Amino acid sequence: MTEIERLADWLGNATTTTVFTGAGMSTESGLPDFRSAGGLWKQNRRFEELASTAALRHDFPEFVEFYRWRIQMLQGVEPHAGHRMIARWQREGRVGALITQNVDGLHTRAGSPEAIELHGSLRVIRCQRCDSEADAERFLTDEGTHCARCGAKMRPGVVLFGEALPEEALRKAQEASEQADLFIVMGSSLQVSPANYFPQVAKARGARLVILNREPTALDHLADLRLGGAIGETLEAIGRILKG
Repeated sequence: MTEIERLADWLGNATTTTVFTGAGMSTESGLPDFRSAGGLWKQNRRFEELASTAALRHDFPEFVEFYRWRIQMLQGVEPHAGHRMIARWQREGRVGALITQNVDGLHTRAGSPEAIELHGSLRVIRCQRCDSEADAERFLTDEGTHCARCGAKMRPGVVLFGEALPEEALRKAQEASEQADLFIVMGSSLQVSPANYFPQVAKARGARLVILNREPTALDHLADLRLGGAIGETLEAIGRILKG
């Protein structure tokens, strides 16, 4: 039995499967991984500097320019076969919870009925004062950088450096990790928390842990199955086995 056949067998027989996706899921759709690329903005400012509460408060013009660039980067980017396969498995009941570190909204666009977005979404903007929301496209206009209701600064609906992750998303991710008997990581190096926390919770509760990532990860030693290669191609191959 090949590794892909083994994962297909586990997925087909699992009671509760939780999927966790990271930046590698998005790079297959053509979006860059800022951390892997050095995280530089205009060759002189690091990604972490601009994607921060400090920039929002004290360097708003460049904060706006940076996030306009990121929002524009999403235009024309489509979900790949891996996104669509996960969405299909969710609709079929093969996959329960989907936890993601990504902010691009590609899981939702692929048809996933729900994604637990640990870091929020670039597809919406919200007011820093009154929390009113608008579509992210509005941020690309001059009037879209300030709230139409109260006049305060608008910002993307993502978690910035200096902010805590949303409690509700963390709660749902914790529950999904505890309840899983199969936990599949896709496209995450599992170097930082909570990316490296939830797989360990699932493993400690008795779940099989599968890691699908091109590069080695920090938790490979805990994995029951480790696969490399492209996520989209791998999930399509598993889909054919399950369908056949």
